[in-house]
Amino acid sequence: MSTATLTPDVLALDCEAEASRIAGWMVETLAQRLHRRGVVVALSGGIDSSVCAALAVRALGASRVFGLLLPEQDSSSDSTARGRAVAEHLGVSFALQDIGPALEALGCYRLRDAAIRAVFPAYGPGWRNKIAISGGSAGRINCFTLIVESPAGERQQARLPVREYLQIVAATNYKQRVRKTVEYGHADRLHYAVVGTPNRLEYDQGFFVKNGDGAADLKPIAHLYKSQVYAMARHLGLPEAVCSAQPTTDTYSLPQGQDEFYFALPYPQMDLALWAHNHGLPAAELATALHLPLEAAGHVLRDIEAKRRATAYLHARAHLVEPVAEVTGG
Repeated sequence: MSTATLTPDVLALDCEAEASRIAGWMVETLAQRLHRRGVVVALSGGIDSSVCAALAVRALGASRVFGLLLPEQDSSSDSTARGRAVAEHLGVSFALQDIGPALEALGCYRLRDAAIRAVFPAYGPGWRNKIAISGGSAGRINCFTLIVESPAGERQQARLPVREYLQIVAATNYKQRVRKTVEYGHADRLHYAVVGTPNRLEYDQGFFVKNGDGAADLKPIAHLYKSQVYAMARHLGLPEAVCSAQPTTDTYSLPQGQDEFYFALPYPQMDLALWAHNHGLPAAELATALHLPLEAAGHVLRDIEAKRRATAYLHARAHLVEPVAEVTGG
């Protein structure tokens, strides 16, 4: 393969054919494997959940798709507004449930703030926070930086010690796990299945919470690169506010891009890097395609492998002493 062939065109998708294929798979999976009447989709206002909901409506009809809007105190109001707009656009029934009180009762915010104050003692009401990743794309071990902003708008940052990092992540992971509890509550009530919304980049690189947003009965876009999900959104006629929205974690109170928190590059470049890795292309071809130094391209490819190793636990099933032959799928 010549270097000229590694362009965004490698991710070109026949959206109509793929939408039809996914819709058919959803119908078959729901009827023949899961034996459920419809699906629940948590609508974050982002591109992935919106496309999953649109595909579900195409497959099953709006009457068999139930949407959930599950904000908490750190959620962006824009995300909730986009989620509502998608539900109304698709004509699906939906419910809005603020999970903030449940998170408060579980100690999510208290545990997070205690860990932040161990690094920045002045942190308190009115302050905002986020975590940023660094290292992997430069060939070093990934490490995390805590960024805080005072009510006056002054920002400070410091490298997170392991203990505080783990406590902040453990606390914020409550958000995804509480959301999933609510999703399965409604799924049980309706005799529906739960749709998981990771794209290929997130699924491959372990960008999800185990038994949180990683838990689902079917994941219809886990094989699609993020760029392909954006193309699918436009093909399915989703609102422009969704089609043009930039990926965010919507987990921390300060605005935070997914590439800032986890990935080595913004998603268009990360998609190409993952595609190149999956097709065995050398670092030199990726460097040319992304206009990166050869060394930097090599770091990105190695970081893909490092994240796969580090997050294998998230994909793993529970271990058994010995197989239980009478039970399949366990």
